[in-house]
Amino acid sequence: MYRCIIFDLDGTLLNTLCDLAAAVNHSLLLHSLPARTQDEVQRFIGNGVAKLIERAVPAGTPKDITAAVLSDFKIYYAEHCEDMTSPYPDILPLLSELKEHGILTGIVSNKFDAAVKALSAHYFHDLIDVAVGEREAEGIRKKPAPDTLWMAMKELGVSPTETLYVGDADTDILTANAAGVDCVSVTWGFRDRDFLVAHGASVLVDTPRTLLSLILKG
Repeated sequence: MYRCIIFDLDGTLLNTLCDLAAAVNHSLLLHSLPARTQDEVQRFIGNGVAKLIERAVPAGTPKDITAAVLSDFKIYYAEHCEDMTSPYPDILPLLSELKEHGILTGIVSNKFDAAVKALSAHYFHDLIDVAVGEREAEGIRKKPAPDTLWMAMKELGVSPTETLYVGDADTDILTANAAGVDCVSVTWGFRDRDFLVAHGASVLVDTPRTLLSLILKG
């Protein structure tokens, strides 16, 4: 059995799509840029908020405008990241069961670090032991580089062979591979089964209960 399970956040533990889309469109409209559909925002998610905004603004948008949109996004999202967000069904029982079995838990996300920590504390309390977000300003590379996953493992005192990483995107598969960690891909998030298989997923689960069974069988 694994000693530690580390999760991606958006699309894995939390359904954050509505709040992300609202923040994207609020920020775009402040600069008289066209809004994006929720489906478009869903496709843009996965490589951090800077890349999300880069994809959301129209092609050819000047860099200073893109930077301003990103700044406005961060301000708005920090205030509204809990408006419509919620854990996916059966996520809280999954985390509780892991805690009961003495399994350490963490979050590693490309969302900016302050938001990751705030969302983890608000929704999961003591069910998550460590939460790490994007910290590139400190020279720590974001996913798919292994840096933040290694950071979480170091804080938890576990090795790659003792750790399982769980995510919903191709970025998570690449991150786990780079860190030397086993990976499980979930199909309830922002990428579907066909996409995940096409991008190298080897173990997939359709529900948190199935994930729990897989973990406890070890």
